Amino acid sequence: METIIKITDAVKTYRRQIVLDHVNMSLKAGEIHGIVGENGSGKTVLLRAICGLIKLDSGSVEVRGKFVGKDFDYPPDIGVIIEHPGFLPRYSAVQNLKMLAALQNKAGLEEIRRAITCVGLDPDDKKYVGHFSLGMKQRLGIAQAIMENPDLLILDEPMSGLDRHSQNDMRQLFLQLKEQGKTLLIATHSNADIRLLCDTVHEMDAGRLTRMDR
Repeated sequence: METIIKITDAVKTYRRQIVLDHVNMSLKAGEIHGIVGENGSGKTVLLRAICGLIKLDSGSVEVRGKFVGKDFDYPPDIGVIIEHPGFLPRYSAVQNLKMLAALQNKAGLEEIRRAITCVGLDPDDKKYVGHFSLGMKQRLGIAQAIMENPDLLILDEPMSGLDRHSQNDMRQLFLQLKEQGKTLLIATHSNADIRLLCDTVHEMDAGRLTRMDR
């Protein structure tokens, strides 16, 4: 299998504090990869660097053999959830995703409705997103990440706010996406996610990659 993400000697500091400390990582396509660690371990910062949302102080990130920040600012054909999804509260789920889809014109109404259905929401529900529960907003965030059918998903704590039944539903969805040949990189606190989903597990502590299991 080809390498889809390669991180080489990544270093990032904020206010003289090292948050990524010479991180090296290589992830194969078509697998589910997990990153685990306590809050402040550097997981989210690393995901932001992969997505081109922050610039490293030194080192590099390659996605599909091209350098983030050099060959492109943001990797194409990825779906992303980092921290809490942000939606306009006075619009419905479909309306929110239509506005986001218009940025790249890759997903039409059919794809949007299919993505909303895949995460267990009703695309015909006219309720404003501002009235959604935290779990419903998280499901909608996952729908937004998959609606353009990307081959790479970057998901930061995707089970946040979901009850046990919803977590099981999302795990089944993620496994289906893997069966379709997609690659998932998931930052999580959940041992169940690691046990049931991940082909590789990378542990981070204080900005360092301390262990990798396969």
